[in-house]
Amino acid sequence: MSYYPVFLQLEGVAVLVVGGGRVALRKVETLLEYGAVISIVSKELTPELRRLADRGDVRFLGAEMRDSFLDEVSLVITATDDPILNHRVSQEARSRGLWVNAVDQPADCSFIVPSIVRKGDLMIAISTAGKSPALSKRIRKRLDAQFGNEYAAFLDLMGALRKTLLAMELPQQENSRIFNEIVESGIIDALAREDRETVAATLRQILPAEMDIRSIISTIARPYRSECS
Repeated sequence: MSYYPVFLQLEGVAVLVVGGGRVALRKVETLLEYGAVISIVSKELTPELRRLADRGDVRFLGAEMRDSFLDEVSLVITATDDPILNHRVSQEARSRGLWVNAVDQPADCSFIVPSIVRKGDLMIAISTAGKSPALSKRIRKRLDAQFGNEYAAFLDLMGALRKTLLAMELPQQENSRIFNEIVESGIIDALAREDRETVAATLRQILPAEMDIRSIISTIARPYRSECS
């Protein structure tokens, strides 16, 4: 079976997580990071999930799974240690046209969750179609070492540049030239060294003279952390 890769916007999207163990916790923490509105059903909850429920960060629906819990959600993740329950939830969810991921049960999934390397707005997803999570993990670690936090800073820079340049209404060919020259320049390496003088000097050589380089560089002031899962 092959999978179509896609990135989902989950801000405000209702998600049901069935299960309350360590695997479910990892799923919940990642979903919260991307703004999902999460409900959980499980016979037991880890202390961390209990705290999230007590704080109101997630909604705890109780110990027993009911089909009615699927009425108002768009995405389902089932992560229990009961494969029969996972299968039943998957079948019911799919009969309603819902996207469902059953952890470690690829046949019961309509989507799978890749390993992720994230540096700011740079996101790299790795999948083996469920055949070797260990290989996905190995590749993820290599990519995490290869792509440092300078890529996050670079994308902040490019986001600010793109907005300003497009507002100037330059010819499309000129915009493409500028963007390609910046990507092929040594700016990423300079950001890795935290050498802003070189960044500024390089931008002055490439960008229109009227652009405010100092303002553009100010967009990369915040620190970054590596995120992988």
